[in-house]
Amino acid sequence: MDTVILILLIVVGAFLLAALIGALRTTQRNRANAHRFRESITATDRALAAAVAADHGWRRETLDAAARSEFAAKRPGVEIVALELVQIVDEPGTDSDLAVYRVATAAGAARLTLGRREGAWYAKALEDAA
Repeated sequence: MDTVILILLIVVGAFLLAALIGALRTTQRNRANAHRFRESITATDRALAAAVAADHGWRRETLDAAARSEFAAKRPGVEIVALELVQIVDEPGTDSDLAVYRVATAAGAARLTLGRREGAWYAKALEDAA
């Protein structure tokens, strides 16, 4: 009987050791791929925001022009390096619509939220990105 218990303990110990090694390898792989995964999710979010805008008949050129104009009005003399549409909020009615941009400049990044009033886009909020 003691031999059976010893063999059972060895088998259970081997399974636990294999599970621990597998968990450690999975954790290392996830850490190594975390940056790539975040980039993939970010790119997907931006593509989805652009698709939603196009689907609702919002002209991307009009949105981008409004974002550039509103940013220039809020931060005169600051040059935009990159402008990325990151989120669209399309509530019933046009006055609740929002377009959120990530604005990259030489000094850093900012989050610009455009709202819509009577069909015209305006800067609802401009915050420095963390």
